[in-house]
Amino acid sequence: MARDYYQVLGVRRDASKDEIKKAYRRLARELHPDINPDPATQERFKEVTQAYEVLSDENKRRMFDMGQDPYAPGGGGAGGFGGAAGFPFDDIMNAFFGGGQTGGRGPRERVRRGRSIKIRVELDLAETAFGVTKEITFPTAILCATCQGEGTAAGTHRTTCDMCHGQGEVSQVTRSFLGQVMTSRPCPQCGGQGSVIPDPCADCAGEGRVREKVTRTVKIPAGVDDGTRIQLAGEGEVGPNGGPRGDIILEIVQRPHPTFERRGDDLQCTVTVPMTAAALGASFAFETLDGTENIDLRPGTNSGHVITLPNKGVTHLDGGGRGDLRIRVDVETPGKLDEEQEALLRKLAELRGEDRAPGRFSPGHGGLFAKLRDAFGAK
Repeated sequence: MARDYYQVLGVRRDASKDEIKKAYRRLARELHPDINPDPATQERFKEVTQAYEVLSDENKRRMFDMGQDPYAPGGGGAGGFGGAAGFPFDDIMNAFFGGGQTGGRGPRERVRRGRSIKIRVELDLAETAFGVTKEITFPTAILCATCQGEGTAAGTHRTTCDMCHGQGEVSQVTRSFLGQVMTSRPCPQCGGQGSVIPDPCADCAGEGRVREKVTRTVKIPAGVDDGTRIQLAGEGEVGPNGGPRGDIILEIVQRPHPTFERRGDDLQCTVTVPMTAAALGASFAFETLDGTENIDLRPGTNSGHVITLPNKGVTHLDGGGRGDLRIRVDVETPGKLDEEQEALLRKLAELRGEDRAPGRFSPGHGGLFAKLRDAFGAK
């Protein structure tokens, strides 16, 4: 007597036919020799298949439940794996190939969609800020003007493949311990299309398309940033045999700007001003993306002060206004002073009471400028 078939399949003794079938399919997917070629796994697969053969047959299951061996002489046993008596070959094929022995996939689609093309477009900051119209040139596949995508020479047509007889695939029957197994593969003569071109077009060699350099005019919207992608649907390569076009993907690359640094839709920059201008105040002309702006520097401006020009940044991509321009002020202190300049600054320090500063520059430690002179080696 064989081992407990219910235990082999992992089902209860009162399991329904659907439960038994479901358990078998799950195990068959795990143990099939095409997936697990290990000899031990193959033996397990045989055991699982035998258990299913018994429990899926009412008479054999009844005999097994009564303690009889369904494979004993006169017991109505099957003719072994691959025999016609009850072996669930269709279930195996359904489990792995989704449709039994015949496959039925048919010829492959001859006309296919073309490949999409990715193109890098380099833009200046002003172009990304306000938008621009560009001409781009790139190699691509276009429809063959001679055969209009058919791939055949003038006056000729495709013919049915004599190897697969138009099916697009060829089948092969092999024998294994499971019995006869039919496998299908794409026809090597027609590539799975079911038809061949006896006289191909001389211009495209039967592909239905040719490669050329083309130029397209594209409109880049305002507000794009470095790394932004723009999809131009249906502008890519023509598919094989005159298939529909793929897409063009424009990838924006923003060139560095000599003055401005972009932060989202805001622009930032640093302006260095002399110490006297920061102390007394000044006005100066400043070039923005929109043109020249007059900037007023108030007296007593310190390093780090930020001047904001609203709506002078990059246009928002959704069209709802613009970012700001932020100008950071960097006050430049003179590195060396001549005697006259030093005398003037000493006088200024004396008038402002800064020649004797508190702390480390307190009386007994020398004046402010004397201390700075000693620290930096000024003469």
